Amino acid sequence: MTTPEIAFIGAGNMASSIVGGLVAAGHDAKLIRAADPFTDSLRRLGEVAPVVTCTSNTEAVNGADVVILAVKPQVIASVCSDISTALGNSGALVISIAAGITINSMQTWLGTETPIVRCMPNTPALLGCGASGLYANADVSAQQREWAAQILSAVGIIEWVPEEHDLDAVTALSGSGPAYFFLFMEAMIDAAVAQGLSRETATRLALQTGMGAARMGLENDVDLAELRRRVTSPGGTTEAAISSFEAAGVRELISNAMAAAADRADAMAREMG
Repeated sequence: MTTPEIAFIGAGNMASSIVGGLVAAGHDAKLIRAADPFTDSLRRLGEVAPVVTCTSNTEAVNGADVVILAVKPQVIASVCSDISTALGNSGALVISIAAGITINSMQTWLGTETPIVRCMPNTPALLGCGASGLYANADVSAQQREWAAQILSAVGIIEWVPEEHDLDAVTALSGSGPAYFFLFMEAMIDAAVAQGLSRETATRLALQTGMGAARMGLENDVDLAELRRRVTSPGGTTEAAISSFEAAGVRELISNAMAAAADRADAMAREMG
């Protein structure tokens, strides 16, 4: 596969994570450049890998095969307008990790035939164990899809979705999902402390249990429901807890929460578009 020249607009945590993953996977740091108005961000990125840095967006994108928009959704319109002339008719792939910004909006700012991949990553990408949903518009070539997959796979798993609106569900599931697990573990820890454990002990046990359960799900071909049944002995402690969850309507609660997240993602797209 041809190694693309990659330009990052924005040098924050997510950009640093992707750069680190790419370089660790063998991508030549000399083929990566980044622009950011904050020199401290560029300095920190330079500590991750010896990439080319600058404060000019247009300088960064000039000649790039792939441009990654790693900026806040609130500034993406101005960033796109800033680089549109530099991109011109280059055919460079644009990858956006800005939540809530639709391809239609970006094409208005960049040009109607710009190949664009929207990506919804999540914060565990900072540790190389992220989960990202990707959607490509019709202008993205097969080679560019491979590039997008290669780049985002450097920080975790990827899943392509067939429709752009599916990214709202991805946002509700994996984009916001880490916070759900944090909340659940917070509640478990508080309950264990109330039952007599020290907070330190409860925290260590809860975090290890969460990690262990996730690994069991990932490393087994067994359905999650079956894994749950295997832990739930009839008449035992786990069955008592699961029955309490079910009686409280935990499935409906989760469904409603994820619907709220997806609805908000859709609303944000309209507000910022």
